[in-house]
Amino acid sequence: MREQRSRRAFLATAGAAGVGLLAGCGGASGGERTSTRRGDSLTVFHAGSLTAAFDDLESAYTETRDVAVAQESAGSVRSTKKITQPPHRAADALAVADYRLLRDGLLPDYGDWYALFATNAMTVAYTSDSKYADEFGPETWWDVLARDDVTVGHSDPAVDPNGYRALMAMHLGATAFEGERLYDDATAEALAANATVSASDEVDLLGQLRSGKLDYAWSYRSFGASHDVETVDLQPEVDLSTATEAYAEHYASVSVEAGDATYTGAPIAYGITVPSTAEHPERGADWIAFVLGDGADHLRANGFDVLDTAVVPNAHADAVPDSVLERAEARETLGPLAL
Repeated sequence: MREQRSRRAFLATAGAAGVGLLAGCGGASGGERTSTRRGDSLTVFHAGSLTAAFDDLESAYTETRDVAVAQESAGSVRSTKKITQPPHRAADALAVADYRLLRDGLLPDYGDWYALFATNAMTVAYTSDSKYADEFGPETWWDVLARDDVTVGHSDPAVDPNGYRALMAMHLGATAFEGERLYDDATAEALAANATVSASDEVDLLGQLRSGKLDYAWSYRSFGASHDVETVDLQPEVDLSTATEAYAEHYASVSVEAGDATYTGAPIAYGITVPSTAEHPERGADWIAFVLGDGADHLRANGFDVLDTAVVPNAHADAVPDSVLERAEARETLGPLAL
């Protein structure tokens, strides 16, 4: 039986959790946070779902380095386009909730390599004040979210993977997997009709959830570890967490058109790189090496499943900085994921 999770419950057990080959971005406020330390500077763009973890990482990182870290969190599509579209802003490191944004959107013109480092799973966040919270659970979530008097939100799929993954999850529940499906087409349509694009990113969704404007918000499983809200574990058929050939084929049966792109379902995998616009590429590489090394515990504490060893595409291994490659392995694929 899958259990509902809270930040308190997760943190009590996170240390004992293990990570397999690849387990199951959202976006955030777009605001900029700069550390108060003086010295060299480092600019990091990242997915909003990484905000809490990267804040913890920054504190640990600057304990041993005289570096002022400026972080900007936003939906991963938006974060990537800050670099690839005029005025082509400079960032020393870029971390996104969907590595394919780097593979297909950043390389080769605005980057030479990337690494996969963590995974996640889709979930639905709520509070004790949400309507029907006492009825909400792993076997009832779709019934509750389809009710007319419930307010449900997700982020903008044109700027945030969390948004297009939420839409995928809704439709995957009505798509047969191994001959069975969770609910019928009418329920899937009701879920989609009842969900609104109420925010551009996860931080805005959190504020609306806490204020009571939303009863439920589509999010990531890590959200319950990083924030004091409840989450529910969804079935692997819909949560985009399971990296096997069978599940990957199932996830790929749905796609979402948003903005100027079409996104196809796939197991969730986070990517990180030093863009070609970096003003301090050596500092960006040092930040990434820290994320993949000593910083990985901060990711785990914030609810992420961290790969035992980060993975870089074999075709780009020669371009990977040595400090990063020491903490990664070059491969052609990662499970069913093409690199």
